[in-house]
Amino acid sequence: MANVTLGGAPVETIGELPKVGSKAPNFKLTDTDLKDHNLSGFEGSRLVLNIFPSVDTGTCAQSVRTFNEKASQLENTKVLCISKDLPFAMARFCGAEGLDNVISLSDYKTGQFGKDYGLVFSNGTFETLLSRCVVVIDSDGTVLYTEQVSEIADEPDYASALSSLS
Repeated sequence: MANVTLGGAPVETIGELPKVGSKAPNFKLTDTDLKDHNLSGFEGSRLVLNIFPSVDTGTCAQSVRTFNEKASQLENTKVLCISKDLPFAMARFCGAEGLDNVISLSDYKTGQFGKDYGLVFSNGTFETLLSRCVVVIDSDGTVLYTEQVSEIADEPDYASALSSLS
C-alpha cells in the first residue's frame, strides 16, 4: 500500500504500482466512443499511462494538457490518460481543449485496472478513485518507469517519465 497525501492529509492506496522490469498487468478500459481496449491492443507501441482521480480537477486537467503536448514528439508512443471519469466527461474536456494526441480511457465499469495496478485510494475524500501515477511501458509490455505522486495536488515528473523512453 502506498501512503500519499491529499492537501497534506494522509491517504492510502490498496497496493503498490507494478515493479520496474515486470510485465504490465493487462487491463480493460473504455474509450470516449464506449469501445473497450486492453493492453494487447497496444502491442508494439510504447505506452505512457497518465493516471489521475478526475479530469475535472486542475492538476489532472493540466497533466492531460501537458502529456498531449509532449505526445506529438514521441516516436512509437501512445499516451493513455486514465481515470474513473465517465467517457463523456473525458470527451467533453478533450474536445473543448482541442486535445487529440492522447487517448482517454476510463476504469468506470469495473475498477479492475485500479485494483490490478494497486493505485485505488482505500480511504479519504477520493476513496475508490485512482491515485495520481505515471506508468511507462515498453513495446514488449515491460514496465520501464513508475511514479506514485506523493501529494495528489502535485503534477507528475514529466521529464523523468519521458526520459525513461530514451
